[in-house]
Amino acid sequence: MALKVFDLQCEHGHVFEGWFASHDDYDAQRARGLVACPMCDSKEIAKRLSAPHLNVSHLHAPESAPPAPAVGMDEKAAMVALQARVMRQVRELVRSTENVGPRFAEEARRIHEGEADERPIRGTATQEERTALADDGIEVMTLPSFLDDGQLQ
Repeated sequence: MALKVFDLQCEHGHVFEGWFASHDDYDAQRARGLVACPMCDSKEIAKRLSAPHLNVSHLHAPESAPPAPAVGMDEKAAMVALQARVMRQVRELVRSTENVGPRFAEEARRIHEGEADERPIRGTATQEERTALADDGIEVMTLPSFLDDGQLQ
């Protein structure tokens, strides 16, 4: 069975792939509310312009090379669902933090030194600030900016 791969985008600008049996299958699933953004669970989804996905590996593969194992529809759906669950959990974790903005390094140091209440925070820091925090034994983790899309305040 050949699958149609569409580049999709939700109303919040998150871009992701959707795999469907046909254009009609995509339309039917979207109409029934089954197509949702794996980042924010929005059901306001639109197809983006995209180049066709072509399998041309056989043009370059040696004759004796075995074909790559195909990922079945159920396996692909399970992987997409798992990725969506993980992204929702990470976003929920980020939502549970206080955004201290550019004061991140200062506030992390105050918490570490007991001058401020211990709490989960997020914000921005320069590479130099992150290095100085690490040198002082203050552990921080860099997150990709798409996890904080302005809706997390």
